[in-house]
Amino acid sequence: MTRATTMLSVLAAAAVLAAGAARAGEDEILIGGALSLTGVQAPLDEPGFKGAQVAVEYLNDNGGVLGKPVRFVNIDGKSDPVTVGNAAVELIDQGADFIVAPCDFDFGGPASREAQAAGLVGISTCASDPLYSSWSLGDKQFTLSMWNTTMGATAAEFAYNEKGWKTAYVVTDQFIAYTKSLSKYFLEHFANIGGKILLEDTYTNGDNDFSAQLARLQALEEKPDVIFLSSYGSDIAFIIRTLREVGIDSPVLGGDSYDDPALHEALGERFGNDIYYVTHTFMSPEAHPDMPKFLELYRAMYGEDPDTAFVATGWDTIMLLAQAAEIAGTTDGDAVARALENNEFNLLTGKLRYKNAEEGHEPDKAAAMVALEAGNPVFLGWRRPSNPPKP
Repeated sequence: MTRATTMLSVLAAAAVLAAGAARAGEDEILIGGALSLTGVQAPLDEPGFKGAQVAVEYLNDNGGVLGKPVRFVNIDGKSDPVTVGNAAVELIDQGADFIVAPCDFDFGGPASREAQAAGLVGISTCASDPLYSSWSLGDKQFTLSMWNTTMGATAAEFAYNEKGWKTAYVVTDQFIAYTKSLSKYFLEHFANIGGKILLEDTYTNGDNDFSAQLARLQALEEKPDVIFLSSYGSDIAFIIRTLREVGIDSPVLGGDSYDDPALHEALGERFGNDIYYVTHTFMSPEAHPDMPKFLELYRAMYGEDPDTAFVATGWDTIMLLAQAAEIAGTTDGDAVARALENNEFNLLTGKLRYKNAEEGHEPDKAAAMVALEAGNPVFLGWRRPSNPPKP
């Protein structure tokens, strides 16, 4: 049996349960987080941490979950896989009911492995590599994000079908699984729908030297219609500025790592144009009817507007766990995993259905398309690719 749930509808059920349940002093739902608030992963995890805090306060103001208050404890994973795994172990020892893992397979996988070993549901806020699956992590592990099969295919169809860009130069940062698989699925889908790859190139995060790649690009007999740049962190701005400063004006296309206010500021009005990226949502009412309420709550807690979609991934992760627990009537790992598999959830990051564990818990989800204009993000709408590549 399937039912669609919104982030607000769970609260009505929670309030009814709360009215008939006494709250014991130690009786609570403990959500443990190993999100990285320092290091290279922080630009993706810290916004999610903030969004999660908003969700927890909202749940507690509206009856909690299963008639119990919710507590979210995060131990900084410090952008180190070993530290992330150790943080998850510590949280499980504290009695965590769920584990929230960092927004990446390399950094988040250790937390989900520990959750699986303890029989708990674990969810990454936004890991998009298909490695973040029940195949590799276990039958109680999920990611809130679309996979890179969807992200890469969405970028390819936007380029070829919507923009008419038929040729591409592709740069793949060798940093982590995310940057490599995003390029892989873009390359595969772009070629499948008729696009031509002029050159596949590589880059190593932190090199801060794009001269060799630039020479190969400039040596091409044909100028590419689009440059697909799969990179991470501050290197994206460095590479784009390098391209623009030598007069290469081809549009640049990428994934959700572009959804970073520091990147937008670094590019600014001069360099922040003709850049497009696929991400999780957009922080305005046009992306979701519940967005105004979230923005109001976020402003009340932090005194400012959110500046990246990654805050919504944190909110959605907590609300998804809350909804699944309410459906299951328990925090038991097996029961909550089945609730996640058998229902559709209407989230700020779009409607989400999971396939079963045998199919990897693949997320069925749309993607948001965003453009940069003079360094400012502009929402282009939701996209769902046709026949994306198989993982």
